[in-house]
Amino acid sequence: MHPVIFSSKLSERFRGYMPVVVDVETGGFDFQRDALLEIAAVPIVFQADANAGKPACRGASVSRASSAPEIVRLLRPVQAISTHVTPFPGANIDPRSLEITGIDVDNPLRGALDEREALELIFKPIRALLKTHGCKRAILVGHNAHFDLNFINQAIKRTGNKRSPFHPFSVFDTVSLAGMCLGQTVLAKALWAAGIEWNQAEAHSALYDAEKTAELFCYLLNRLPEITPSDVAVPSGTVPPEQTLSASDDEFEAAEATESADAADFVD
Repeated sequence: MHPVIFSSKLSERFRGYMPVVVDVETGGFDFQRDALLEIAAVPIVFQADANAGKPACRGASVSRASSAPEIVRLLRPVQAISTHVTPFPGANIDPRSLEITGIDVDNPLRGALDEREALELIFKPIRALLKTHGCKRAILVGHNAHFDLNFINQAIKRTGNKRSPFHPFSVFDTVSLAGMCLGQTVLAKALWAAGIEWNQAEAHSALYDAEKTAELFCYLLNRLPEITPSDVAVPSGTVPPEQTLSASDDEFEAAEATESADAADFVD
């Protein structure tokens, strides 16, 4: 096992991807037939926290100066983007879904946008953040993330949007992360285990759920231990890491080329 050192530079921390938490509210579970009714997105970036004592978590990046407090760079959510969405023509809406979300589709005060406008409202500031932080693409973070990604991808297909910042199939799923780290897979229970406030009365709003999922994601990632060279036992007689880097790089580049081709096929 090669040593793993987590970078505190966003463009390096997730191999060029910027995490963006997304939550959608819908008219059912069928992403091809059911309406997309709400979208919320919360980008995740590194921010510096000045601490007088120890880092807030294991694995955080720390800058030390003899006469200055320690500077800890942690993953933090930034300003959320959200909108209500007008159901596409012919969309199915299950009344039971509306009972759960409390959405009144016909309420004129909902301020809903059609899917094309809604996607661009969400995508434009994410693309700007990608440029700011030197990241190549956003990766969707969600609780049962493929549910959200499927609805986003189907809306992209319906509208012909060619400027999605998101990877078309890769995700980070907080169900898996919370299950492994906290022993909980339900969002409310995972938040409780993490000591993060949860208000059931506000649940099933895309904005509230996205913001809480972002808090959970940052809580979990900021507490990952840093694996340093001293933690890794290298058996005698093995090939030193520096002698295997070129082969590994070739493999990574080949995988990246395949992934890019698959993504291009998806977009086209």
